[in-house]
Amino acid sequence: MTANPLKSLSDYSRFVAEILGQQNVRSSTVAVWSDSPYTSVAEGEVLFTNGLRLRMREEVDLHAGLIISYGYEVYRGEERLYWYDDFPHPNDATLASTHPHHKHVPPDIKHHRIPAPNISFVRPNLPLLIEEIEEMGKE
Repeated sequence: MTANPLKSLSDYSRFVAEILGQQNVRSSTVAVWSDSPYTSVAEGEVLFTNGLRLRMREEVDLHAGLIISYGYEVYRGEERLYWYDDFPHPNDATLASTHPHHKHVPPDIKHHRIPAPNISFVRPNLPLLIEEIEEMGKE
């Protein structure tokens, strides 16, 4: 595996397949495809053995080796527990430290946002998300 799997479609596809092939993943519908010579998309759902489910979409600039847009939602059954997105909220000073990355959490999940210091455009986020989902399953 190359240092940055976001630099080529084949490396990115292999990275996603390997990380979603872990024992804690019950099933996955995540597909990776290229929609131009320079961009790629990964989208689908991942069901974990602890019963939690991740819905995800990442858009990647393969030329720059960057995630250019994402959305990650975590569910227990039909209940959305939290989500991450990169929609900027420049008027919310509490999010400035990780702008535009943030996490929506209860209560009032739509409007209650907290900084997301480990989410990034420059490296894959799936390892962090999977680790977080595994920890939640232990609660």
